[in-house]
Amino acid sequence: MKFKPAKKSRAVERSASLRIGPRSGGGGRCEPVRRSALRSQAGFTLAEVLAAMLFMAIVIPVAVQGLRIASRAGSVAERKALGARLAENKLNELIVTGQWQSAAQKGTIREGIQTYTWQLQSEPWSEDSTMRLVTVHVAVPVQGQDYDVHVSTLVDASQ
Repeated sequence: MKFKPAKKSRAVERSASLRIGPRSGGGGRCEPVRRSALRSQAGFTLAEVLAAMLFMAIVIPVAVQGLRIASRAGSVAERKALGARLAENKLNELIVTGQWQSAAQKGTIREGIQTYTWQLQSEPWSEDSTMRLVTVHVAVPVQGQDYDVHVSTLVDASQ
């Protein structure tokens, strides 16, 4: 058995539209809603738009500054790792060739297009008089600022 809905008059159809959606206690049935009620729910108020723009004006510069700091920290870490590798290679070279025994030395290391300065420092070790603490310092430039990376080892001075 089928039921047909009753026909509405044209005046009722013009003044109301249908809104479909769940309603408390009503399930998903259709109900008439006035067009003026739909228009008041259709957009954002000026205050809401201004509040969103103010929030974005505060958050975006903070986020950009955070990205800039993270980028610089990444560059510094990458260059310091390169400086540590260069210092370790130079220290190994100086120990193997025996050049660590001569007076304080300085020099440059060329890696790609970048040039790094290094300096050798040798001093007696306080725990054992036959041992020496040998350190190579490498200056690592990052965005206009120099960072000192150094690698040290103990060498038997009696040999």
